Amino acid sequence: MRIVRAILGALILFFDWVFTPRGIKRDAGVQEKVNQQTSDLALYHYKACPFCVKVRRSMKRNSLDIQTHDAKRSDKSRDELMQGGGKLKVPCLRIEEKGEVRWMYESKEIINYLESRFAPVPATAAA
Repeated sequence: MRIVRAILGALILFFDWVFTPRGIKRDAGVQEKVNQQTSDLALYHYKACPFCVKVRRSMKRNSLDIQTHDAKRSDKSRDELMQGGGKLKVPCLRIEEKGEVRWMYESKEIINYLESRFAPVPATAAA
């Protein structure tokens, strides 16, 4: 089973690399503001986890500079995740807002949160 996981993990990472999405282009000032807002976010992940890849691809598509922590390869990150979030489950987004910290675990929930907060508003046609 370990060999199968290793092969699948390598395939996931390969296809993620081959089909990396392009990030959206924002005005430099707007992107700087987004970068400031994302400084209070951190993603705890495993490199080859398909759900983690899904979240990282969403981050890339939306040009979000969110700090990432590999909870599989780093004891410090794993301990932070366990102490803060209460469980060793990835992906997990650490959100710090107004001095309070929330831990969000589900990939769909994380993607919805990021897109609702940072996706560019489409320009509307003039009437």
